Amino acid sequence: MQHAGSGVDLVELPGGAFLMGSEDFYPDERPVHERTVGPFAIDRFEVTNARFAEFVDATGYRTVAERDLDPAAFPGADPADLVPGSMVFTPTDGPVDLRDWRAWWRWQPDANWRRPFGPGSLIDDRMDHPVVHVAYQDAAAFARWAGLRLPTEAEYEYAARGKAAGNQPYAWGSDPYLDGVAQANTWLGRFPYENLGVGGTAPVGSYPANGFGIHDLIGNVWEWTSDVYTPCHLSPDDRARRAVVRDNLLITDLGRPVTESSDGRRVLKGGSYLCSPSYCLRFRPAARSPQAEDTGMSHVGFRCAVSR
Repeated sequence: MQHAGSGVDLVELPGGAFLMGSEDFYPDERPVHERTVGPFAIDRFEVTNARFAEFVDATGYRTVAERDLDPAAFPGADPADLVPGSMVFTPTDGPVDLRDWRAWWRWQPDANWRRPFGPGSLIDDRMDHPVVHVAYQDAAAFARWAGLRLPTEAEYEYAARGKAAGNQPYAWGSDPYLDGVAQANTWLGRFPYENLGVGGTAPVGSYPANGFGIHDLIGNVWEWTSDVYTPCHLSPDDRARRAVVRDNLLITDLGRPVTESSDGRRVLKGGSYLCSPSYCLRFRPAARSPQAEDTGMSHVGFRCAVSR
């Protein structure tokens, strides 16, 4: 039974062949290859706090970030430190070594989708922002409740290109900005201490839609896909041997469904408000990033899709 919720707004896409990947930026985006996706529909907007709240109210679901930690999984740890929480971005006071992500990320006890910055923070005035601090299984659970699924990496990239011709790096052209104007919620200024833009999530739909009429497929928050992460794009034969993804289950070539990949990582797409030309040039359709399935962060959200 479908419980899509009051905020569902799907865009119908015809599917077809397109050039996936890039040879010009990060190694895991290679090789450029022709990929074909079938007809599907995808959320026009990222799933918001309001939509996620409907799901939680209807089901009583608790996200990974809200659950108690198992001491057996953390041998030697002080039990007082084993409290629910999530990773929160914190700007630095000035320039730092950009090779050390720990300079701007912190583990925040009691940070979760309801309290995105930890105790004392609320989402009452952020109901139209994308939900964050959702792990892979949280996103998949919402999708099943809604009668939908998470998009595949190929579907996401196809949708993010937005009818763009060829294999241009950005959804809007060959430059990071269109006529000097940001087309997505990304980092403007010197990362991670000077931001001349939003500096966090923005209400969904705050930036122009792409050629398909879909918002925020680039920037705002990274988004979960159903694909297992690999360090480069696999050939068709390799993909067939490794696995196919259906209905948010990984079906091995032996036909046995499992709920986790071999190393527990899935592909994120789209980039986020933390991406900048000087640090993370991943606010492009071809860009991809690995994310541990059990880890939500303050710049990770999702949207849903369905086959047609």
